[in-house]
This record gives sequence, C-alpha cells and structure tokens, in this order.
Amino acid sequence: MSSTRDLVTALKAELRRAGITYAQLARELGLAESSIKRIFARGDMTLSRIDEVLAVLRMDFAELARTVANASPAQQELTLEQEKAVVRDPRLLLTAISALSQWTLEQIVATYAITRPQAVACLVKLDRLGFLELRANNRYRLKVDKTFRWRPGGPVMRYFREHAMTDYFGGDFGNPGELLMLVHGQISQAQALLFNERLRRLAQDFAQQHLADQKLPQSERCPYTLVFGMRSWLFGAFRQLLREAPAVAQGQPSRRTTARGLRTAS
Repeated sequence: MSSTRDLVTALKAELRRAGITYAQLARELGLAESSIKRIFARGDMTLSRIDEVLAVLRMDFAELARTVANASPAQQELTLEQEKAVVRDPRLLLTAISALSQWTLEQIVATYAITRPQAVACLVKLDRLGFLELRANNRYRLKVDKTFRWRPGGPVMRYFREHAMTDYFGGDFGNPGELLMLVHGQISQAQALLFNERLRRLAQDFAQQHLADQKLPQSERCPYTLVFGMRSWLFGAFRQLLREAPAVAQGQPSRRTTARGLRTAS
C-alpha cells in the first residue's frame, strides 16, 4: 500500500509545481513555517492534515493517490527472489495469476477452493512483494506493466513446464474458439522482434477483451488460455537430418561442393 511518506513526497512535489512555499502554506494553515518544515521533513502527516494541504492545492485525495501510483514505474518482470516466493505457495501463484486477469477477491473465492481469509492473506503477500498495491475493501492495483511476463527460465516458467505444458498441449484444440498452429520459417532478427511486439499487442487485446466481457453473464463466458511461443528452434528429429555444414578452411572445397563436382564429372 502507499505509505504516508509517499503521500507527503507527492504533496511536496505538488506544492513546488503550484509555486506554493512553506511560508505561504503555513499562513494558509495557521501554523508556523518551522512547524510545516518539520512535518514535511519527518514525512509523517495525519490524514486530516493531508486534507488541509490538499484544500490549499485545490486537489482531492484521489488525484494525490494517482500521482503516487504514477510515480512508481510498473515492473515488466519480477526479481528471481520474488518469483521464488510466488511459486513456493500454490495459492499465492493462483492469486497472482487471477490478479493478472483482474479478478476480484469475490471471483477468486467463488471459483477456487480457497477461503476468503486465505485469499486476503495472499493479496497481502503480493502487496509486500510489490506485485500489486492492496487498497481498501480488498481492491487492488497491479504494479506490473501491461507487457509483464514471467522470467524466461525462471521459477514460474519452470513450474508451468513441469506441471502444465503437457496438460495444455494434450488437448486436440478442436473445440469452438480453439486453435493450434505451428509455423516455421527463416526471417531476419529485426523482423522477429517486430513479430514479438505484435504478439504482445495481441496478448494485451486478449486481456482487454477479458475485462470487457466481465459484464456478460457467467453462462456466456468460457475460460480460454492464450499461450505464445517464438524461438530460434528446429525440432530435434529434424536437426538430426541436417546436412553437414560446409567446410570453411580457406582454399579447400567443401564436401558438398566436391560431391556436386563428382556428380557433374560422371
């Protein structure tokens, strides 16, 4: 959650932006300038005092909270230690994934065999890990970016490879709305990066549609999981069929060239 110090820091920035000095603020609040300086130096201020300063700035608390939230850059991935903590507890991992889908606490408890206190405890842990910011009434704001992904080769991806990949790809992908395609080709690395960006945008579109469809009755919604993968790779059985690479010794014809010459001579 946002600390009082964060709110006070944001207030100081807003005062500077508005061109209001400590002396002016002191006169508005009926306090000594030294008292104002001491309050801001300690970074400790009551909510009623914060409201008084906001009145001088002609701001409301919601605006200040948004300022604090925007001042914290969103994470694109967690640290290794953060992921280890998440994957250590299946309930915590479940809550984190549900939060990424913007599920409410009520939805999590109604869908999974997890009690409300357990779910709240998981949200508190995710708040401490910096994954989200827990707010009043167990609402939350994600502190990860829209392009967030689990660390490649990290604890969470290893967990899914060991426990979920076989289950996911074990289906025939033949039901309505399901699709599995495998496309192989050779393109430049620059173009590969552009395709990565398109896939990220598609993932964001899927996430936004999930949020938009929350207003539909449960009977009209089906759970889908979108999995993207793109890497420089050739199936192991096919790699064994590759021809040997041409020799690179200067002045020496490659084995492939020699063979072609022999066929031509014959």
